[in-house]
Amino acid sequence: IGRATFANIRKYILMGTSSNFGNMFSMAGASLILPFLPMLPTQILLNNMLYDLSEAAIPLDRVEADEVKQPQVWDMAFIRNFMWTIGPVSSLFDFLTFYILLTVLEANEALFQTGWFIESLATQTLVIFIIRTRGNPLTNRPSPVLVATSCAIVAFAAWLPYSPLAAYFGFVAPPLKFFLILIVMVMVYLALVEVVKRGFYKFYAARING
Repeated sequence: IGRATFANIRKYILMGTSSNFGNMFSMAGASLILPFLPMLPTQILLNNMLYDLSEAAIPLDRVEADEVKQPQVWDMAFIRNFMWTIGPVSSLFDFLTFYILLTVLEANEALFQTGWFIESLATQTLVIFIIRTRGNPLTNRPSPVLVATSCAIVAFAAWLPYSPLAAYFGFVAPPLKFFLILIVMVMVYLALVEVVKRGFYKFYAARING
């Protein structure tokens, strides 16, 4: 039980550090080019709260056999290097979202903030299904509870701009085109993270064995 708990804690740390690193870099970059806040303070707080709720089921997640065969050690260098590797991928898609919102959708301040809120929450929530395993995410299946909480939070974020709560957080309803683009972007993002993740573990294993 202890080894499984340790493995699940590490999943959250790897995901949280890489996503937060990417978001902070994106926020800094957006602040340099936008004449308004890329996301309102209340939206950031709501984003973080929903993100944490989506990952509340991580302690119930399945753990691969290799993770519990022998005691694991807390490796801060590994976590740091993982963050530096995966974080920029998150930022890349944030900047792509900025471009689409500003040029394709010609977003005003409210639509920009709404669009980034949804994209940011969707990518950082769903990426857990890639990061949670060193292997193939299609064969190493997550806990059904984790799937349910993650998907429910993403659906809730997409519903928020159309809900009575929208005005309280400064959201506006995005056009359908935004969600069609978002679906494609999220799929490409997750596929790219998987490729980068495999390359990272291959490089890491070579350093350990070499």
